[in-house]
Amino acid sequence: MTAADSTSATGTPVFLGANQPTNRFYSGGAKIAGFRAIGESLPATPEDWIASTTALFNEHEKGLTVLPSGRLLRDEIREHAVTWLGEQHLRSYGADTMLLVKLLDAGQRLPVHVHPNREFAQENLNVRHGKAEAWYILEGGDIHLGFCRDVRPSELQRWVETQNVSSMLASMHRLTVSAGDFVFVPPGIPHAIGQEVFLIEVQEPEDLSILLEWTGYDLDGPRDGHLGLGFDAALRAVDGSGWSGSAIRHLVVRAGSRDRLPTTADRFFRADRLEIGVPQNLEPGFSVLICVEGAGRITTANGFSSQFAKGDTLAIPHDCGTATLSGDAIVLRCRPPAPL
Repeated sequence: MTAADSTSATGTPVFLGANQPTNRFYSGGAKIAGFRAIGESLPATPEDWIASTTALFNEHEKGLTVLPSGRLLRDEIREHAVTWLGEQHLRSYGADTMLLVKLLDAGQRLPVHVHPNREFAQENLNVRHGKAEAWYILEGGDIHLGFCRDVRPSELQRWVETQNVSSMLASMHRLTVSAGDFVFVPPGIPHAIGQEVFLIEVQEPEDLSILLEWTGYDLDGPRDGHLGLGFDAALRAVDGSGWSGSAIRHLVVRAGSRDRLPTTADRFFRADRLEIGVPQNLEPGFSVLICVEGAGRITTANGFSSQFAKGDTLAIPHDCGTATLSGDAIVLRCRPPAPL
């Protein structure tokens, strides 16, 4: 990408630089630097928030994407909502992208945690979204996802109070994921990403985590692990039901079987893997593109044209019109839910 390629002019694609919040509670960041070819990373910068209109929990602007123009993407979209999102999206969802995308480099296993669903978040936290999320795996490893037996609320409360992590992990499904896999993580389901896993995360645009584990991390769990609700209230967001192995497997799309998330994710967001061998036309609509492998060119109906390569991330406004991708590349396209 050249300087001329990177523009924040309204209605044209925008190449986005790394946006890695500092001083996170777990290690990582080197794989993001390598993927983006930007040199060394700062310590404890394991996440890159892409096309973010969402700030970190209890923060004012940390985590928000700054465009090459110096403006916040959040403010640009508020001012030019039709251009960025399109009239159909606005009628369905308002001036809300309904989307947050991240790169995540797990330099250590993440703690077991849960994200609340939309209804819990609206009722208890006065925010619009919960946090469903999904992963596209860039480098594989092990994950923990969902309980494999019913866990009573009193049992879960005791595990959290005593930080009995071994019992938590022993009661969860453990899976090995590989590059190219998709994983859908419904809100409420306990999960933990394993050390060395590198992934693209697609999620609802909120930063809401309820911690079930914090020992050994740079966290004050008793203070910060419950979203200010207290654990008695926060743990009601946890899905303590036992998931069968078959049900968990239905949350995972293995590489080569299908090039998109499970359809159960569609009401929250969409993500599909595009193999660019011959030119592909993408219909108008707000999206985030991440070049996973190779290189190519994007050309839009309103006259924009630029090369892209592995590690490049682009925000695509609706008013670009049809975008054509050509070259030899693999691109992950992340989108909001379809208009209602």
